[in-house]
Amino acid sequence: MMFDIEADKTIILADGNTVKLLPGLGLDHEPRIVIPSGDENKNVQTLSFVWDELAKMNATRHSLLVNVGGGMVCDLGGMAASTFKRGTRFMNIPTTLLAMVDASAGGKVGINHSGVKNLVGVFNEPERVVLRIELLKSLDIKNLLSGYAEMLKHGLLSGSELYAKTLGFDILGEDMVGLEELVNENITFKKSVVDEDFRESGKRKILNFGHTVGHAVEAYLEGSRLHGYCVAWGMVVAAYLSVTKAGFPREELSRLQGIVRELYGVVPVDCKSYDKLYELMSNDKKNEGGRVNFTLLRDIGEAITDCDVSRDEIFEAIDFIR
Repeated sequence: MMFDIEADKTIILADGNTVKLLPGLGLDHEPRIVIPSGDENKNVQTLSFVWDELAKMNATRHSLLVNVGGGMVCDLGGMAASTFKRGTRFMNIPTTLLAMVDASAGGKVGINHSGVKNLVGVFNEPERVVLRIELLKSLDIKNLLSGYAEMLKHGLLSGSELYAKTLGFDILGEDMVGLEELVNENITFKKSVVDEDFRESGKRKILNFGHTVGHAVEAYLEGSRLHGYCVAWGMVVAAYLSVTKAGFPREELSRLQGIVRELYGVVPVDCKSYDKLYELMSNDKKNEGGRVNFTLLRDIGEAITDCDVSRDEIFEAIDFIR
């Protein structure tokens, strides 16, 4: 189904968990590279290992790297392919909900470095993304919720229709048909934004909603909480700032806060962590002119980008979510 892409060599990249899925995908006979699982391994050492393996396998610019895994595998595999011999081709088979609606599409690939999320990377689209929704049947609750956070984000950015549909969907239920439909709607929305602004010079910045604080919390907690959980907490911070700075409806903040608290709990930080969190936010690659930039909302479906938020305002918003 996927190898109608012409290639002189097809190589599978999987991690220690997703390598077990290869027989069910019909990929167990292909040459493979297996890397350790976990976002802590999305680093230059693992990237170098993949380069070395590609070289040993005599991969060329005409080869195809098939990334089978969650966001970490898709990000790192895309980075490896994009830089090996100045670029070979790759495709993604995402195995988590988060990867399906976020990391597998959009053309952002990269690695974490110096304690900062996705500090090093490039923009490069995969040749193809293959969705196998049945892979989600065995996904644990925490990973489902991690992906659901990005779906909530897309709903808030897209408008009331997708947001209402996302809120009304039982992510912990067993409606795989409904989930596949919602995943496709999320990908369609994200693709519409990315197609308009591939290199993130304008509209694509709206997709950073919740990520300024989310990435800082994720880095501060050293990967002990899943990406989507940190983004969920970051969205409440951004929604609070949206109320105080952009006129976002307070009742929508209350609704989002209630959902996040119910599904994701309370953010595990205290006031002693604020300075370090601010330092991590200050290192965010999306900042300009020494300012910490946020994407905020005037209303559901009405995002504004490059919003300058002060240190005190950020701390006040974190106080609120705590």
